[in-house]
Amino acid sequence: MIGPVDFVGLEHLAVAEASWREPLEVLNGLADRDGVVGLISDGGPEGRWSFVMAGPDRVTAAGPGEASGFDPLTDLRLRAVAAGAPAPFAGGWIGVASYDLGARRLIGRAAGDWPDLILMRFPAVVAFDHVARRVVRIGRASDLAGAEARLADSEAWLSAARPTQAPSPPAASWRDAASPEAYRAAVADVVRRIGEGELFQANIGRAFEGELAPRRDPFDVFLRSALSGPAPYSAWLRLGDRALVSNSPERFLRIDEAGRLEALPIKGTAPRGRTPDEDAAGAARLLASAKDRAENLMIVDLMRNDLARVSQAGGVAVEELFALRSYERVHHLVSRVTARPRPGLSVADALEATFPPGSITGAPKHQAMRVIAGHEPPRGPWCGSMFHVGADGGFDASVLIRTLAFGRSASAWTWRGAAGAGITADSDPEAELRETDLKMAALRAALIG
Repeated sequence: MIGPVDFVGLEHLAVAEASWREPLEVLNGLADRDGVVGLISDGGPEGRWSFVMAGPDRVTAAGPGEASGFDPLTDLRLRAVAAGAPAPFAGGWIGVASYDLGARRLIGRAAGDWPDLILMRFPAVVAFDHVARRVVRIGRASDLAGAEARLADSEAWLSAARPTQAPSPPAASWRDAASPEAYRAAVADVVRRIGEGELFQANIGRAFEGELAPRRDPFDVFLRSALSGPAPYSAWLRLGDRALVSNSPERFLRIDEAGRLEALPIKGTAPRGRTPDEDAAGAARLLASAKDRAENLMIVDLMRNDLARVSQAGGVAVEELFALRSYERVHHLVSRVTARPRPGLSVADALEATFPPGSITGAPKHQAMRVIAGHEPPRGPWCGSMFHVGADGGFDASVLIRTLAFGRSASAWTWRGAAGAGITADSDPEAELRETDLKMAALRAALIG
């Protein structure tokens, strides 16, 4: 088991501001280093801040079967970002929870080869406020001199920033992990089960895999993806022989400034149009789609039920329903569910009540996960969550969709990713197959052009 997550040794804080630099340029200067994380947002309503960090002072990773829950976080209490905090994340823990951690805990599913839970503690971070165009350097330690030294580390990262340009496509191969025919058959099976009353919805994934060309690096994929259009939750992580590239648009869970829990589930997808009129028409069709609205509503109800387990009585609310969000290649329907947590609630309590995210499982959640397990191998980090837990109280977690997991072999980096579609009673297998192609289009372009 991993030991408790705590902030002992991070009590003293040193802060300085710097001239604006693009966070991607700063991350680019650290790209060759191990133990680097970049949370690179698009600067939009859900992505005002980006963060870059290196040199964790603690790293723990629980392999398959080693973490029975979110015990490492049980000593941490949920609270709003502390008054006067220099940024929503001002040093603390970065975590990656694989989908299989939740599947094993809830339905006894065997895990894959990706760690159940990775935790990295960073005593220094550079925070980028896209709206105010300000950069905040932060150092933390057990004494002021140590905090100043960590602050100097962050200054060196800014000095090492490098201009960015898109490298050539780095992938040597791209292939379906299973045939399109197998995916159509899986969708048809789920539609049948829904018709028989076994469940209402399940998110069925279609996996892809391949290798990078010799001497090519996963950061090439991240750079191509981010330059083509970062999402609110774009992320890069390198740790040993593993790397993670995510271009996720979806928030799983966070604590807002008022101390409330907030989830932003996505359900409903349509392609962007080639002209303004075509784009507007596609968005209007999505907003009017009875199927997509029903799919979204089922997940909103699921999230309401999950959050109610850890909230004050009557404290759960739906503040947005079927809101349109537009990204580089797709439109999405997004809803907003908030909750007032019970006093003393821990991060572990909140995650255990809600993980894995409802938008990538289905309803009822446990039965949907059993159906998923019958059609898919272990998912690894895809459909899990990447999150930060800050010493000043900040907590924010993404859903790891539009995500690739990399592992380094003797000859090259291998990669694996997937895209899913929410299957309902009136799903058409061919249409759901096309939706997975649409959702993988940006990552496919980053890999092979």
